[in-house]
Amino acid sequence: MTAPTPLRNLEPRREEMRLHGRRISYLTAGEGPVLLLVHGIASDSQAWRAVLPLLARRATVIAPDLPGHGASAKAPGDYSLGSLASSLRDLLVKLGHERATLVGHSLGGGVAMQFAYMFAERTERLVLVSSGGLGRSLNPLLRAAALPGSELVIAGTVGPITALGRASVAAVQRLGLRFTPDLGEVGRGFATLADRDGRAAFLDTLRSVVNFSGQRVDASDRLYLAAEMPTLLLWGERDPIIPIGHGHRAQERMPGSRLVTFSDSGHFPQIDDPHRFATAVLEFLEETDPSRLTPEAWSELLRNHPLSDREPARPGRESVRR
Repeated sequence: MTAPTPLRNLEPRREEMRLHGRRISYLTAGEGPVLLLVHGIASDSQAWRAVLPLLARRATVIAPDLPGHGASAKAPGDYSLGSLASSLRDLLVKLGHERATLVGHSLGGGVAMQFAYMFAERTERLVLVSSGGLGRSLNPLLRAAALPGSELVIAGTVGPITALGRASVAAVQRLGLRFTPDLGEVGRGFATLADRDGRAAFLDTLRSVVNFSGQRVDASDRLYLAAEMPTLLLWGERDPIIPIGHGHRAQERMPGSRLVTFSDSGHFPQIDDPHRFATAVLEFLEETDPSRLTPEAWSELLRNHPLSDREPARPGRESVRR
């Protein structure tokens, strides 16, 4: 078992570096095996604020603001899954880490899967949280935001809606009610779109993976390649953004994977129930051996796996409800 991190090292530190001449901002804390936390679209490293110190008790935790998000540079460029995955690889290398367990939320789950597909030798495990890239279905608001001309609508409404949101929060709090983490996080992300560069980066990122029909990128036909990759799927049963059915289908297609569901959580289980979330991730780290795939072994898996040329099989489930 990994020794606990001294308490003095649990407080997240905000750091930054230059990567290919552009600023990358990230939070880090802890000691031990490397956990790379990858946030979703219109979000940033603060999406992990509740769970990061809990994970840092047993791991070196790195939570970057993806390019185009948060405090990282928002210059025009390539915001595809492949480009984002390559940026994470380069960040790890510059920090002196050759391998990591990737924890990806929403869009970040798609980035994490792309990372494992491109850099299997650098990936120890996958933790996919309410992950994109596992089916077409998606909340209609995100599908609408991908439409041509949506930038004009967003630019014209972000100010009034944000102001109205603050007033609504205050009114609800006076009634003794509370907003769900989903609403709070979506509202926080929407407020970042007031910045023109941030809005452009958001739309470039969104349109690389979403159109009006739903998600454009679906890794389901390649999930059999995760046979040698320890994988944990975490999902809120009340997720209004990406349906929990995506998690069930992915678990069926990933031999040996685990699915843990959170009965009272929505799209952000790491915020809604951080202690259960951290426990599930740390138990997964303790109970699984890291993947040791080499490029040669990965190539052999692709060439010779019996599912390479037909529909993936559907093995039995190993699901846990929390």
